[in-house]
Amino acid sequence: MLVSEEMRQLLQDAFSPEELEIVDESEMHRGHAGYQEGGQSHFRIKMVSQNLSGLSRLQKHRAVHEALGADLISRIHALALDLKP
Repeated sequence: MLVSEEMRQLLQDAFSPEELEIVDESEMHRGHAGYQEGGQSHFRIKMVSQNLSGLSRLQKHRAVHEALGADLISRIHALALDLKP
């Protein structure tokens, strides 16, 4: 299973988002630190979920990292988050 598919499933389960977009930006980082052939190393997540309502920016980021889990987080190099309630 692709890392992006794992992320989608974990985020769906944890947040029931109204909108969820996961973009693999790995190719944009070819030649930079953390790049791996085949991608799946640099991601941008845009998510809208009422489960994030009332949380600070830091709390939202922590909640996403917790939902993804340490194992998955350790397999990627970069993760940009755009989170809205």
